[in-house]
Amino acid sequence: MSTTDTFHPLAWCAWLAAAALPALSTRNPLYLSLVLLAAAVTYLAVGRRSPLARSWGAFVRFGALLWLLTIPFTMLTARHGTIVLLRLPASWPIIGGPITGESLLYGLTGGLSLIALLLVFAVFNVAVDQARLLRLTPGFLYQAGVVTAIAVAFVPQMVAAWEAIREAQEVRGHRVRGIRDLLPLLIPLLVTALERAMQLAESMEARGFGGQVIEGTVARQALGQLAMLIGLGCLGAGFAITGFWPDRPLLAAALLAAGAVALVWSLWDQGRRVRRSRYYRWTGGRADRAVLATGLVAAIGWIAAWLLAGDWLFYYPYPPYSPWPGFQPALGALILLLAAPGVLLPATTDE
Repeated sequence: MSTTDTFHPLAWCAWLAAAALPALSTRNPLYLSLVLLAAAVTYLAVGRRSPLARSWGAFVRFGALLWLLTIPFTMLTARHGTIVLLRLPASWPIIGGPITGESLLYGLTGGLSLIALLLVFAVFNVAVDQARLLRLTPGFLYQAGVVTAIAVAFVPQMVAAWEAIREAQEVRGHRVRGIRDLLPLLIPLLVTALERAMQLAESMEARGFGGQVIEGTVARQALGQLAMLIGLGCLGAGFAITGFWPDRPLLAAALLAAGAVALVWSLWDQGRRVRRSRYYRWTGGRADRAVLATGLVAAIGWIAAWLLAGDWLFYYPYPPYSPWPGFQPALGALILLLAAPGVLLPATTDE
């Protein structure tokens, strides 16, 4: 039984889009806490099946440490707000003055969005095998897909190598007491990275990486590239209208939809004209369709709320706005749908 991708990669892609949208589009701590809860449930479920969970867990802990450092920085540098927690002497440079509760809330919400985004991507990278995810990329983008897959796998591989080297050195009696004691760990890590890079380069050269050619006439290729440019232009115009003319949500939604359709058609047309060999086709089951459906419902619902009721997502603790966040049960229910993979995963069995 596979230890990782128990769902189809398309289902995980829909889950990733639905989970990343709240983390990127709002600072409301209530919604972000629900994203963290749903992502944590899913992470605990998929982490029991994948050896990569430990390495990505270290990455998430590093993000949490960074968050703890940004909170006091925000409190010491922001001077706005009416809820004064304490006052530092005004004679102190830069940090002197009142410490407000609004600055504390602003630092907390910024860190929550960062941790939520890190945990969402950790779940995605633990759950999906990079080789199967690479098969979903359009054929003409296979080079960018390979590079992206290598970049995504870099962090967990290096963390796993660091843990293995550290455990091996501890068995030999090595203990880290200062900066000089890191040298016996860094040198083997550097050598391991160079060896993996050479092996990867040799394997890619042996497989003829870079020799794939797109079939079709020049006019057909130009049409696909033109559709891609039109799609990107419509997407850019839609986002610009959303930011500068928020009173025209229908025009923005129409441009975003047209851009997405043009971009998807361009990718599909160019991808189907590249010859690819498939040993088998991976079909999805009922659980895959359930995860895909919940991800699409959550993503579409969140985008609709963002376009039609942007004040539901808005949160800014400084005056004249209220420091207490609002909450819409419908948006909370959409976020809780993100826990579907953790609930639908079958129980693990010991072999």
